[in-house]
Amino acid sequence: MSRTRIGLARRTLAAGLVSLVAVAGCGVRPSDAIGAGEPPSGAVGPGWEITLYLVKDGRLSAVTRPSSRPLYRADTLALLAAGPTVMERSDGLTTDVPPGAAPFSVTTKPGGRLVVTPSTPANDLSPLALEQIACTTAATRQETPTQITITGTRKRIDLGKCPG
Repeated sequence: MSRTRIGLARRTLAAGLVSLVAVAGCGVRPSDAIGAGEPPSGAVGPGWEITLYLVKDGRLSAVTRPSSRPLYRADTLALLAAGPTVMERSDGLTTDVPPGAAPFSVTTKPGGRLVVTPSTPANDLSPLALEQIACTTAATRQETPTQITITGTRKRIDLGKCPG
């Protein structure tokens, strides 16, 4: 026999053996379905909440929204710039933060200081918009930052004005 025929015969035999093993299975016998009780129900995984500071009657108002995951500060601020949901609008909530203010950059500095940089020049933002940005930024962590600076403005925002 030639080497080509021997190689072909070996490959054919190997393929046949693989097929035989696959058909034979692993010795697991079929069984009826096994009951496992009721399927799980309720919320999946831990729930997160985000706090945004929107405007109602010219004053800041804290609004909590559910979230499927924790958000970075810049993502939370982007939601602020996107404005209130339909339900929030029906409750009389608005925002002074224009959509053009997003995306935001948030940088952590030593001593718990945060620097927020909006895409819109901060001087073009109203004092209420600046308060919304500062309070929303402060609300995105367990520990309260010591100071929040919004790039492009010299105004220091008193975080004590953020309603709870």
